[in-house]
Amino acid sequence: MESEGRWESLNTNWQTKKELTDLLSKLVEFESITGSPGEAAFPEYIQYVLNQTDYFKEHPEYLSLHPISDGRRFLTAFVKGNSNKTLVLLSHFDTVDVRDYGELRHLAFRPHELTDLLQEKKEWLPDQAKQDLESGDWLFGRGTMDMKAGLAVQIGLLSKAMEETFDGNLLLLAVPDEEANSEGMLGAVHVLSDLKKSYGLEYTACINCEPMFTKYPNDPDYYLYTGSIGKVLAGFLCYGKETHVGEPFSGLNANLMVSKLNEQLELNGEFCEIAEGEVTPPPTSLYQKDLKEEYSVQIPHISVSLFNVLTMQRPISSLHQLLLNSAKAAAKEAENHYIKRAESFSEKVPYIPEPFSINVLSFEELFKLAVEKAGEQEVERRIANLETEAAGDTDGRQHSIRIAAELAGLCKEQAPMIVLFYGPPFYPAVSSNEDPLIRHIANHVSGLAMDKHGISLKRQVYFQGLSDLSFLQLNDSKESLAKLTESMPVYNRGYSLPAKEIKELNMPVINIGPMGRDAHQWTERLFLPYSFEQLPELLESAVKEFFKYGVGTE
Repeated sequence: MESEGRWESLNTNWQTKKELTDLLSKLVEFESITGSPGEAAFPEYIQYVLNQTDYFKEHPEYLSLHPISDGRRFLTAFVKGNSNKTLVLLSHFDTVDVRDYGELRHLAFRPHELTDLLQEKKEWLPDQAKQDLESGDWLFGRGTMDMKAGLAVQIGLLSKAMEETFDGNLLLLAVPDEEANSEGMLGAVHVLSDLKKSYGLEYTACINCEPMFTKYPNDPDYYLYTGSIGKVLAGFLCYGKETHVGEPFSGLNANLMVSKLNEQLELNGEFCEIAEGEVTPPPTSLYQKDLKEEYSVQIPHISVSLFNVLTMQRPISSLHQLLLNSAKAAAKEAENHYIKRAESFSEKVPYIPEPFSINVLSFEELFKLAVEKAGEQEVERRIANLETEAAGDTDGRQHSIRIAAELAGLCKEQAPMIVLFYGPPFYPAVSSNEDPLIRHIANHVSGLAMDKHGISLKRQVYFQGLSDLSFLQLNDSKESLAKLTESMPVYNRGYSLPAKEIKELNMPVINIGPMGRDAHQWTERLFLPYSFEQLPELLESAVKEFFKYGVGTE
């Protein structure tokens, strides 16, 4: 651990609004943008903060840092109670970058200074943010809402459990990389499994403290969540036929194919799911480009598009078929477009267009064709060479594209073709909405919020912002999940899902978090009264209710 001399002594009570605000400010001031040196160092700071307490001075074995494959680390902090029942308190400490702050970037991680400056620059703010600022109840800054406020409240709850022994154990799990690939949580699954065996723990549930997200602009409601939405990153490699621009009908432009795919998938409501009145947003393209590396008068014959597809209850196998069907429809549209334009051109020159068809394959099917043609050893050699040529580029999405393009080139006789593949990260949809204990806790917390504070805390089935809760349950069958993993080029080649451990944990989940606005925007801010006055009380009551009723309560 780095020298503690550079970190000031801290108050370790963390129970009042002021104490929690001070703690949050310290956490925010320690920059931890995903992938930055600050993110790598941040868990040492949490360790330092918790080491200020008498409890961890007396029990240093309960406070640990754990490495993940790339050298970053996550933290576990265990506070022992009167039984083996254990609640996991989950949080992430990375934040998105601060380029959106523009000339205020230097203050993005200085919440009090930023909030004070905005008092002088109110005209810069949208109306809702200006009203919030003028109330004096909001603190601005990157990470105040997403999600260092949740971490601060969890640390405060640990402090309470150190002084007042609970009827069960608390295990704080603070991870990096939630904003990118969830590598921290994927590594933590193994440690959760090991700790369960080592200490004989009975995991009652996991409480995440991600902030509540509004359902629409200026939404005044408060929410808790009994699950977390899933995400699939669906990729389509379009492999056409190269030709000179002077002879466009001698080839097939991959950009035509990818444009028809976009028409089929972008905002397609057929992909939306509905569960208890909640609706998944439709797919949208996150990335699109052709793979020409330089300008030339050769048409682009390889293009790719990646789509964000959100899920709730639909099995992966069903989604896989729906995506293939969309690709087949796009292929037919591209064929029709080409023939129609070719027929029009033939009226001007003595040219008769030849009919053709575009093949639609999954990556699994393409891989098998490549092995049949060249042998498995040659296919794996080519994939290994791509890793060498990447020269340290560890982006799993780019590597997926490289592998798919390489194998498509090996199987050019299949062209023109559209290849469906999947890129990381994959977030399984999870829900404990039907779990009797989770429903009881949700009703208990909502009832307390209304009876004591007049707050209507509404239960939502799925947290819409994606979260690491996704890796505590796995509800798809092995066969259904294989539709995704077998068509993911980098699966077991730098990316994998600890499916066995997740299924063994199979932990009930709930998200009870702070109130804020504008996550991932330069106006990100936290509502201090609820987050640091009512929420700590609600969270403590939820924990005690968990331990009181245990597993399987009706």
